[in-house]
Amino acid sequence: MPDHPAPATPMPGVLLCEADGPPVRTERDALDLIGDAWYHRAHFVAIPAGRLHEDFWRLSTRVAGEIIQKFANYRIKVAVIGDISEYVASSGALRDWVREANRGDELWFLPDLEALRARLTDEPAATNL
Repeated sequence: MPDHPAPATPMPGVLLCEADGPPVRTERDALDLIGDAWYHRAHFVAIPAGRLHEDFWRLSTRVAGEIIQKFANYRIKVAVIGDISEYVASSGALRDWVREANRGDELWFLPDLEALRARLTDEPAATNL
């Protein structure tokens, strides 16, 4: 049984992480979520922004890159869900990364689950989830 059981999801193929789950700080934490995604046959993981450790938001720590690269290695897409305005306001590099990520289809930073649902229905690849 996975460490992070998935709640019933209104979005097939998406693992919705609970807001009150363990923090995501290391590659090991990412692997736990990847394992959960595979267990639940999800191709997309939605992580509440509050679950990401403070080091994730400081790009100089390389934590964000290591975590997101781990998901990419396993071909699992990621959506960070929630208000990150405080973080992007204090870092031009982070703001640029978020903007670039949102232009792609592997990593998105979105305000809420409704934005994720809308983005998934607009994506042609979403039908493959």
